[in-house]
Amino acid sequence: MSIPTTTTHTARARSPVEASSSLWRQSIRQLSKNKLAVSGFIFIIFMFLICFIGPLFSPYADNKINPAMMHKPPSMKHWLGTDLLGRDVLTRLLQAGRISLTVGLASMALSMTIGTILGIISGYYRGIVDQIIMRTADLLFTIPGLPILFIMGALMSEWKVPTDYRLYLVMLMLSIIGWPGVARLVRSQMLSLREREYMQAAVVLGLRDRRKLFHHLLPNVFPLLIVIATLSIGGAILSESVLSFFGLGVMPPTPTWGNMIDAANNVIDFEKRPWLWIPPGLAIFLTVIAINLFGDGLRDVLDPKQKK
Repeated sequence: MSIPTTTTHTARARSPVEASSSLWRQSIRQLSKNKLAVSGFIFIIFMFLICFIGPLFSPYADNKINPAMMHKPPSMKHWLGTDLLGRDVLTRLLQAGRISLTVGLASMALSMTIGTILGIISGYYRGIVDQIIMRTADLLFTIPGLPILFIMGALMSEWKVPTDYRLYLVMLMLSIIGWPGVARLVRSQMLSLREREYMQAAVVLGLRDRRKLFHHLLPNVFPLLIVIATLSIGGAILSESVLSFFGLGVMPPTPTWGNMIDAANNVIDFEKRPWLWIPPGLAIFLTVIAINLFGDGLRDVLDPKQKK
């Protein structure tokens, strides 16, 4: 007599891919309960969409100079008024947002790439390689970042670097300032992870360094990298705005939020024409606040050790 078998309640172990997918779904669910983080994320998406798509539908996207429309206050035709050359402020605000957000994203990606690679190499191999990388990072840490940016910006002005190339050089400058902090955080995480039991087992099994780095160590550092990347975008946007405000970053006629505020740098504009400097200042403030709110939410979900 055969015994019937049932398969409806058969237990099976979940694969690592399924476990990782479940963990990410749980993190997203937990993040969705944080109203401030969700609000920040929605605002960030809104800013990206309106800055990258909005100018395509504007009749003033060519930025033609119109002396007859100089310094006109907000109206139905120009919702945020016009600037000293008769250009539509709203259109330039969106175009400036496109530049500022691109600089923030690109410099973040470059600094994260450099810092992650150097941090992994430093924390895993240690020895003389660790000493060289960390002493270089310490050297950059001893010099405040803003003066370095000012010096580099002044050099670009002295060498008369074309406006088209200044944008890329600003991204490079911000990444040079940003990578040491990323490298130190990744290194400290690597020093902790390499002592775990699964890494000792990987050593016993004789796995190659590439497999240990990219299949065992890097996935465990990835949540930390997401948090760092999110929070560093806001800092990059602020740094670019400061450089442009002082005339050392991206130069007109290419608009950025920083050089739009710099264009209203006299008492008359400050008192009589607030539509020239309030919109870009408000855009910087709200964007950075939204990024920080979203980054804090990610940190609470992905890095519980740092939870307040």
